[in-house]
Amino acid sequence: MRTTVDLPADLMATAMELGPARTKREMLTIALEGYVKQLLREELRRKRGTGFLDLTHEDLQRMRADE
Repeated sequence: MRTTVDLPADLMATAMELGPARTKREMLTIALEGYVKQLLREELRRKRGTGFLDLTHEDLQRMRADE
């Protein structure tokens, strides 16, 4: 998807300096992927104990170790 965004130059420069990305597009993709993962983790935390997900912390740890 092509879009035009006005971003703070100093923020992008810092991200490019500290992160692994070689291009601005790659940096934005990495940032968006991280943001989506964060939101999904928060959603799982909110649903914990509601019966939506009947996994224990230990179950999740085992699943992560299997990846």
